[in-house]
Amino acid sequence: MNLRDLRYLVAVAEYRHFGRAAESCFVSQPTLSTQLKKLEETLGVVLLERSNRRVMLTPEGEQIVQQTQRILIEVNSLMGLSEQLRDPMGGDLRVGIIPTMAPYVLPKVLAPIREAFPNLNIQLTEAQTSNITRMLKQGDLDATLLALPLGEENVREMALVDEPFMLAVPADHPKADWAEVSTDDLEGEEVLLLEDGHCFRDQALEVCQAHRGIESKSYSATSLETLRQLVAAGIGVTLIPQLAVPADAANKGPVRYIPFTANGSDSPRRTLGLCWRSTSTRGELLEQVASTLRECMADL
Repeated sequence: MNLRDLRYLVAVAEYRHFGRAAESCFVSQPTLSTQLKKLEETLGVVLLERSNRRVMLTPEGEQIVQQTQRILIEVNSLMGLSEQLRDPMGGDLRVGIIPTMAPYVLPKVLAPIREAFPNLNIQLTEAQTSNITRMLKQGDLDATLLALPLGEENVREMALVDEPFMLAVPADHPKADWAEVSTDDLEGEEVLLLEDGHCFRDQALEVCQAHRGIESKSYSATSLETLRQLVAAGIGVTLIPQLAVPADAANKGPVRYIPFTANGSDSPRRTLGLCWRSTSTRGELLEQVASTLRECMADL
């Protein structure tokens, strides 16, 4: 028995699906399935009911999972405490970040973080909100960078910056030369969105539905870069977070980025923040990291 196999079991218990659990653990489905069979053999207990369509926990499995979750939390607390004792401002810090932030935020913040905390070794995991939130709660991550609010019990949230959205349209679109747009200008537009699972998809979809934009059913993108290329090809329009807009994009290229009118709460935006467990032994360090991140991102 090892901690890795226990984490596999907890993932299967959450997703009730071998494929999604394997993806969340960054392993292949056959590997995860094989290791769980070995775990059952070690414990001498059948943990899972397997079928072609779904996975269910046995009553014994439910009890084992509850104990496993407690074990993983305690193990990760022990590791965090040892890091703090060795060097309160150093050691390993495991941070999860969502894909719609990672390529655009990390280049801005990693160098200042290294300068401010020279003994800190940041280990990054890029995944969707649900995955990194699960990893945070069970102690596999120390903190997460994502869109707020998260609204999870016993999780501390610290806002870093409010990031406006922009409307991205093809260069030959009727609105391409507009200096700004309002959310009402989305009415009737076919809006390209990310696939299910991305929190940015939910935020953009909410804006579209509130202002009679039409969700494109023809395409479902896996990344902001895919959305950008679809817009460039004239497939539709989309919303893009300001951080993802190229610095040299103004009034040239196949995609035009138009800011929304700054009219208070109706201007689409998201709040980016850092989250960590309220019981974390590295709370003091994370407070200081959050302050450094806020300074780095203040020019948005």
